[in-house]
Amino acid sequence: MKEQNFNNHTRYVPVWHFIVAPALLCLLIGAFINLADSSDDNLYSASLICLISIVLGFIYWYVRAFALKAQDRAIRAEEQFRHFILTGKPLPQALRLRQIIALRFASDEELPSLAEKAAKENMGNKEIKAAIQNWRPDYSRL
Repeated sequence: MKEQNFNNHTRYVPVWHFIVAPALLCLLIGAFINLADSSDDNLYSASLICLISIVLGFIYWYVRAFALKAQDRAIRAEEQFRHFILTGKPLPQALRLRQIIALRFASDEELPSLAEKAAKENMGNKEIKAAIQNWRPDYSRL
């Protein structure tokens, strides 16, 4: 696997991001066009197709959102534990979840000082990732 760094750490699942998402969008658009062009005879079935496409859109969104929320909670716990092992103290309270998620890429040597700096300067997650000198890859997150 290619070495992970700031420039290539985002990941895409080609079928999910580039096939399923556009297909759902086409389904939704087509369903509403079908509903607009439907006669009284098939208004009921056209409206059901619209409802199904909307429900599938919500399912697509929430399947991803729920999985990421679970991963975010696991990352927060892991980074809290890692920081405690390294320093004997919990992560600074001022850190937001997005900052903690970005800090997971910092090496053990960089984590304590970068966490303090991120909390004091209210750094964004991209700023935190750009400030990391020794990248600690995370190949598990999708």
